[in-house]
Amino acid sequence: MRSQHEVGRRQFLMSTAAVGGALVLGFVVPSRRAQAANVAPKPWTPPVDGGQEINAWLIIGSDDTVTIRVAQSEMGQGVFTSMSMIVAEELACDWTKVRAEYASANRSLRQNRVYQRMATGGSRAVRASREYLQQAGASARTRLIAAAAQQWGVPASACQAENGMVIHSASGRKVNYGAVAAAAASVKLDAEPGIKKPEQFTLLGKPQKRLDVPVKVNGTATFGIDIRLPDMLYASVTTCPVFGGKLKSHNFEAIKSMPGVKAAVEVPNGIAVVADSFWRAKTALEVMPVEWDLGAHANTSSADFQKMFRAALDKEGVVANEKGDALTALKSAAKVVEADYEAPYLAHATMEPMNCTAQVTPQRVDIWLGTQNPEGALTAAAEFTGVAPDNVYVHNCFLGGGFGRRFYNDDVKQALAVAKAMAGKPVKLIWTREEDMRHDFYRPMAAIRFRAGLDANGVPVAYYNKSVTHSILSWVRPDGIKNGVDPSSVEGLANMSYAFGQYRIEHLIQNTHVPVAFWRSVGGSQNAFAIESFMDEVAHAAGKDPIELRRTLLKDHPDWLGVLDILAQKGNWGKQLPKGTAQGMAIFESYGSIMGQIAEVSVSRRGEVRVEHVVCSVDCGHVVKPRTIEEQMESGVVYGLTALFYGQISIEKGRVAEGNFDTYQMLRINAMPEVETHFALSGGDKWGGIGEPSVPTILPAVCNAIFKITGKRIRSLPLSNHDLSWA
Repeated sequence: MRSQHEVGRRQFLMSTAAVGGALVLGFVVPSRRAQAANVAPKPWTPPVDGGQEINAWLIIGSDDTVTIRVAQSEMGQGVFTSMSMIVAEELACDWTKVRAEYASANRSLRQNRVYQRMATGGSRAVRASREYLQQAGASARTRLIAAAAQQWGVPASACQAENGMVIHSASGRKVNYGAVAAAAASVKLDAEPGIKKPEQFTLLGKPQKRLDVPVKVNGTATFGIDIRLPDMLYASVTTCPVFGGKLKSHNFEAIKSMPGVKAAVEVPNGIAVVADSFWRAKTALEVMPVEWDLGAHANTSSADFQKMFRAALDKEGVVANEKGDALTALKSAAKVVEADYEAPYLAHATMEPMNCTAQVTPQRVDIWLGTQNPEGALTAAAEFTGVAPDNVYVHNCFLGGGFGRRFYNDDVKQALAVAKAMAGKPVKLIWTREEDMRHDFYRPMAAIRFRAGLDANGVPVAYYNKSVTHSILSWVRPDGIKNGVDPSSVEGLANMSYAFGQYRIEHLIQNTHVPVAFWRSVGGSQNAFAIESFMDEVAHAAGKDPIELRRTLLKDHPDWLGVLDILAQKGNWGKQLPKGTAQGMAIFESYGSIMGQIAEVSVSRRGEVRVEHVVCSVDCGHVVKPRTIEEQMESGVVYGLTALFYGQISIEKGRVAEGNFDTYQMLRINAMPEVETHFALSGGDKWGGIGEPSVPTILPAVCNAIFKITGKRIRSLPLSNHDLSWA
């Protein structure tokens, strides 16, 4: 779908010219011109020429250019634009003169976390940062007004800010921000000004051009894998194929005479070969004799895990939520609907494989990468090298996909190990696609059981659910597990909004040796597939329309009903379709947003599935940039459909079988459905996340449509494992 905000390269270059002709949509990585000129990376310092810092968040140039620092990581979700819009809303500047650059993790450390939250994940960028970003913009605006008022000898209350100017209302005198920025920087406020309410916004909620798109279109954007530094070396790495195993031995003598090869360096859980090009490093590593101690898990398999998880469904779980006596009520129900659902391990499969460039000296560490967690990368680098945190500099880049993967610094530690061994030379360590796929931290495997009791009129009266899930928090945050329940595993299950009269929700942790971590939409990714597919089973057993059943069970939740109403209306629910085509729907809440989807699906008699059209209805409370939300709806649909059709990490002999996109497929562009997005905003104090909520619902929406066509229920994924042919 073509964006309405596309601009030409010439227009972009003209609109981004800054003082002295420099490009200011900047990053704390050296530009390619600077790299070619052997200019070393510098730590952050306050601007001297061409701009005045008003506060830690923004600089105003003498030409009125406003450079806004963004503490979140730009991985395609649009935070460079949305974060900047939030500041600009209060600043009352000229949006056409706004630029963005990454905030410095080093500065944030040295100045008592001046940028507050720098980790990017959990769809929290807007909802966690909005208030203090508004405050930063409002504070700067107030100081600019005060500076102009002092210059004119008038009360600040007689002046106002508008479109990058301060205006004295009585006389009509005007001054551009750039002319009073230096004076504004020294203004001390007695109290911070208030910030706007959503009904007062003039910029937020309106279509605006994205700041990061032009440089990505013309090829000047810098991703981690693009970094080039003088005298840089390259490293290719391999780690033990079985999780939990370790390096036993390697024979560098066998490859040391190969062209360009410099060294072999042991890294955490593996070995890297260093050379003067990545290809030479990779080629040498592939032929170097390496022996592994495979450890205790070398004979495990996905089939073993599946048996374990199914058996665990019959064990007693820990109660995560309960009302009444659902087990007794189920025994007396007129009809009981039962079903078990299963979801496999999944890889993040970012298009840019893991990589990190590092330079280590006794006094200073520099790392260049695309990371979702620059503060974590800084801390890890300081701990790993022994260099004081104040002397560690993280140069964040654009991310070629994150989805939760670029949070854990395993690539950082490997790059640092190699760089430490290479006597101060910068080293770029790159994972091959196979290494990336086989040494991920995966979306957990899960098995989920449901029972619902209906009375003689088909009304649900009791509900039981048990989920068996590999626990993410067992690894990343064990203290987050309370009474045997991992909250990330029961998202949307333990806190469901459906009003069953009596219910019992149980949970059981079942871990394996496979490493797991947060994956786009986390627990919602498997739980929405299961519960929303099961809700369709309940509707079918009760002889009720799926949307009407949900309306009945959600009658006390007006925000959910609002989403359902818009969904049914815009999706033309129940319309006549040709044989072999049907609609399916799902609704789910995650990250503070309610997401409803209708998928129009066709299935050929041979079982070939195609998703033709998807309608999204979303309540995220308020909107910063409408088109960004549309883009995230489309992006989530792609990610979810990939998991639905193909996603599966298989374990054979303790190791991952899939290695590249031939065996771990992605949705191709010719399979992409048309996606339309409609808002059902409830407003108020609600600010929901938007980067993840469209992932969970697309899976059950499609599966529910498939059932209407074929009569076959999909209770395990991916679809590629099923025969969906029908007569």
